[in-house]
Amino acid sequence: MLKKITIIGGLDKDGHTESIQRLEIFPGQVLAVAGPTGSGKTQLIADIEQYREGDSPTGRRVLIDGDLSKGSSHHLVAEVSQKMNFIIDTTVEAFLYRHAKVRAIKNPETAIGTVLAVANQLAGEPVSLDDNLTALSGGQARALMVGDVALISRAPVVLIDEIENAGIDRLSAMAILSAQGKIVLVVTHDPTLMLMAGRRVIMKNGGMHKLYRNTPLENTMMEKLAVMEETCRVCGKHCAAAGRL
Repeated sequence: MLKKITIIGGLDKDGHTESIQRLEIFPGQVLAVAGPTGSGKTQLIADIEQYREGDSPTGRRVLIDGDLSKGSSHHLVAEVSQKMNFIIDTTVEAFLYRHAKVRAIKNPETAIGTVLAVANQLAGEPVSLDDNLTALSGGQARALMVGDVALISRAPVVLIDEIENAGIDRLSAMAILSAQGKIVLVVTHDPTLMLMAGRRVIMKNGGMHKLYRNTPLENTMMEKLAVMEETCRVCGKHCAAAGRL
């Protein structure tokens, strides 16, 4: 069981020491990675995904439970990309069953049913076990993968790229993943998602610049936004109440 990931800061694009020199993330936590285009969000995610040991352009080191991975920590990371689509010509049921068997899931049929329920909770259009993977829309594919990563994959770390553009219920997706004890890092420009994460690291000029934690006022604001978004999602149209926030 993974206890924590520690990111030891390196250098920004100008060779200056990053403002944040140590960042720890624990199971069940969501960390938002924010900043303008070109600020270094993608490189930070890549450093984590590749368990860097000071050998990337940033010089960052990624510690697994306090130690360098030394090539021994594999399959710790799962990624859900906004541009992800399936190319396997098989059904949803066959894909999930194969993955469950590979992961030695004791009751694959139960796991498959739960993953499908999660996918249909998140997706804007229903997903069926008989659907061919290649026929799924982008939103359906990402909803299915969130369910798969949460309930079948053993990867304790999940990297998500701009889930606000994925066409799924992003707040519920984050809640489902964190409830499964995953460490979730989400690259986002979405203020609501940043508040939902509770912590957000701001990237600037290729470096980790500042780390913010929600204030009590921001937590209250998040609760209001979540209620309004759920109301709008259920009724299927823009919620006029959002303008009164």
